[in-house]
Parts: sequence; C-alpha cells; structure tokens
Amino acid sequence: MWVYAACFGLPAIPVAAYLLRTGQLPWLFGAFPMYGGPWYGSGQPERFAAQLGAFLLVMLFVSWGGWLLWGGRRAGAVLAVATIPLEALFWYGFALPFPPLLALLRVVLVIAAWPQLRRRRIEA
Repeated sequence: MWVYAACFGLPAIPVAAYLLRTGQLPWLFGAFPMYGGPWYGSGQPERFAAQLGAFLLVMLFVSWGGWLLWGGRRAGAVLAVATIPLEALFWYGFALPFPPLLALLRVVLVIAAWPQLRRRRIEA
C-alpha cells in the first residue's frame, strides 16, 4: 500500500506544480499525459490541481492504513478496504489503469490476513 500510494500519490505534487506553471500536463515518456483522464478536459488548471491535491490526501489515508496494517491492526485492514470506493473516483477521473488490479489484490490479501490481525484493546 505504501509503494502504491507513493507511486501514484507523490507525483501529484510536481504534476500540479507543472500544470499551474505551464497550463498543461507533463507527458510520461512521451506516451500519455500524466493523470490525463476525463477530469482534465475541464480546462481549469487550478481546479485540476486541487483534484490532484485531494488525490494526494486520499493516498495519505491509504498509507496510514498500510502503516496500521503493517502493525497487525484490524483498523488498518478496514481503512485499506474502506478507501477503495473513494480511490475509484480518482482512478476514473485520472484514467489510472493499474490501481483497480492493485485494489483487488489488496482486498484478497486483507481477507487472507484478517484472522491474524488484532483488535485494539481498551484498557480501563
């Protein structure tokens, strides 16, 4: 989850900066514009940069879920799965093809790990 969040979330910062400076998206190896899905067509760089910022925020929550999950916490598993519908909006809006496959793998791994995860104990 950390690698996914870093690979797809962190580039949002320089891409937004480039967009605000030039008015267009940078291209990835000359193949396609980064994050250039249907939301880019609005023609409002400031709005699109804000959407990239919101995506980065969602990726921070995904990372937090990964950190909790790494610690064996069920709350991390819940967060890992609960963020997927929100992430899916961004996958569509930015035309990101690989994250849905990674999300499916995430769900399968969370289900497999669920019995070994622990609940937080509240001590009185």
